[in-house]
Amino acid sequence: MFARYVSKGDEAWAPREDAARRAGGEVGDSMGECSGGPSRGPREGNGGAPMDTMRKSDGRRGRIAYEVAGLAWLAEASDPGAAIVPVLDHGATWLEEPRLVSVSPTPRAAEEFGRALAHTHAAGARHLGAAPDGYAGDGWMGEAPLSLPSRPSARGEEGGANRANRANRANRANPDEATPASSPRESWGSFYARERIAPYADDRTFTAAERTLIDKLCERLESGALDHGQPRLVEDAKNRHNNIGAARTHGDLWSGNVMWTPGGAVLIDPAAQGGHAEEDLAALAVFGCPHYERILAAYDEASPLEDGWRERIALHQAHIMMIHCAIFGRSYVPEAVAIARRYA
Repeated sequence: MFARYVSKGDEAWAPREDAARRAGGEVGDSMGECSGGPSRGPREGNGGAPMDTMRKSDGRRGRIAYEVAGLAWLAEASDPGAAIVPVLDHGATWLEEPRLVSVSPTPRAAEEFGRALAHTHAAGARHLGAAPDGYAGDGWMGEAPLSLPSRPSARGEEGGANRANRANRANRANPDEATPASSPRESWGSFYARERIAPYADDRTFTAAERTLIDKLCERLESGALDHGQPRLVEDAKNRHNNIGAARTHGDLWSGNVMWTPGGAVLIDPAAQGGHAEEDLAALAVFGCPHYERILAAYDEASPLEDGWRERIALHQAHIMMIHCAIFGRSYVPEAVAIARRYA
């Protein structure tokens, strides 16, 4: 959720045409707050030229580990999936990345990104909310906590939205306590209500009337009435592999986390998780994205979306809007409430 420092200079990093899809890093200790600073020294970039680097630091437990694991997991899908900023080095409380070259996006680059993102999603995840391989525990989206259940959950298993609100208040009182795990047979709507909407609908941000409306949306989601399939490549992967139950998503794909470089789009700052592919696509539109329709068209060509996906864009934006309410307060509440009113 944090913007990356960028450079337009010759010494910054950009993926080569033949390497743009092979960025990655070793899994280790993840979601760091951006604190760009000098690296420990110059590194060699493409062609042997010195590479300008930046360091992110965060001393809070698990933050860097989550980001490093997420970047590596997404990078496993690169080529033909989307390019991911590489992790050059990392420790328990820091990671080092190349400073990216920034250019204006072109329609062609947008189309290439749309097709690549479809393949990233099709790489799959074990289940909705699954953590990246190599990471155990919950994660973060910006400054907000993000549950990453270790197994899928059945509809209503946690007692629905009201139980999720109670659990969230308990977790705030004891933030080191792990999120309760759930069981197989889960619908997307049940997961989305319990793990991605209800935990952020607290009385410090929303009025009683607003929480009632959000609860109604969660109840409708829990019922399965709003369930829908994944894009075709993800559904194909689910049918072929019994260990894939969801899309492999970036998880925080607002347009600021897509860096447009001379070699194409490069993704940064993920909240990587198993999820619904349409949520990444919807997040791109929250604050506007260059050539958005080109991205969507190319994605849909590579991996056809389920009928009615345009009518679901706002529904898939509910999570990121609830996160913004949790972090920034009431300035985003009208948008979140409008989504709840539309789909409840």
